[in-house]
Amino acid sequence: MSQNQSNKLLVISNYGSYHTVRPEAEVFIGLQKLGWDVTVMTPEDGEYPTIFRDHGLKTIPLNFKKKFDAEAVEIIKTELEKQPYKAMFLFNGKAIINGVKAAKNNGVKVIAYRGYEGNIKFYDPTAYLKFLHPRVDHIWCNSIGVEQYFHKNPFFKKDKTIVVNKGHRTEWYEDTRSADLSKLGIPKDALTVVLVANDRKMKGVEYFIETANFIPKEANIHFILIGGGLDKPAYKAIAAKGYNNDKVHFTGYRTDALQLVKAADIFALSSLYGESITKSVIEAMSLKTAPVITDIPGNVELVIEGENGFIVPKANPKAMAKAILKLDKDRILLQQFKEQSYERINTFLHASKTIATWDKLLKEKI
Repeated sequence: MSQNQSNKLLVISNYGSYHTVRPEAEVFIGLQKLGWDVTVMTPEDGEYPTIFRDHGLKTIPLNFKKKFDAEAVEIIKTELEKQPYKAMFLFNGKAIINGVKAAKNNGVKVIAYRGYEGNIKFYDPTAYLKFLHPRVDHIWCNSIGVEQYFHKNPFFKKDKTIVVNKGHRTEWYEDTRSADLSKLGIPKDALTVVLVANDRKMKGVEYFIETANFIPKEANIHFILIGGGLDKPAYKAIAAKGYNNDKVHFTGYRTDALQLVKAADIFALSSLYGESITKSVIEAMSLKTAPVITDIPGNVELVIEGENGFIVPKANPKAMAKAILKLDKDRILLQQFKEQSYERINTFLHASKTIATWDKLLKEKI
């Protein structure tokens, strides 16, 4: 059997964090159910190695000890030589660097995943160890925005990119209960706006906080920031400068973040650059929390303006405040956004669509 005829797929990633990797892991469980023979190389910690085996996938323990890991390369190479694999999916930097090296003299199709836009410099020699390595046959782009980033380079082979969104299932969130926001000092009749993020410059957290300063003092609108580092003094100082300081709630890292998001009315994403389709927005939409997001590549694919949410200019807290005030005034539209966002996950971004797309691609293109 030639490698093109093979139904064997090799996946190299780290499946230690259940909720973080679930959309990715479920793709390969779905492909296994459709008749593909999937082998996964991953560290053994976490829940998914067991889940994989329960669904008939083979797992091989693999821990990268360093960026260039000769031992890991040998493990991957040995597996590739045992029998013909049609495609090898690589999901992180170490997997790509060592995977392409292992596949040097093998006919397996190498597919490298890219989940966000930016940070690849075409003049940087190290970029050619990963995504720009000639041994990489295809780049799985999680959004059109990611693909467009690669296509900006005139020397890049545009037929290498494949756009497939990582799908979700709304049923993953059915058991999530709404938190009691009164425990944060928020009135039950308040309109609530939430942000969940890691403290990184690209998230534009300061603009989310400044949005509160463009909300009239008499408006019953409260803002909630969830995430490690989002409660640092510098952010609290921004809120303290405004007259709505008492309506900005800094919770820090929370294990019940999803419960807080479900209880909120609006999920406001203030990101500035470097993302794709942000998981926290997808989760919010799955929980029927209306999105108001900035106009950066990738994320704009989640929202149909005026149908399931609003898209506002990045770094423009005044525009974000205007969108929030419109929803505060029009609660019928707010409810429409909540319902339509939920439906958009079930159609545009459903996991079954991701699985079906890859099944077709593997049969007809790769």
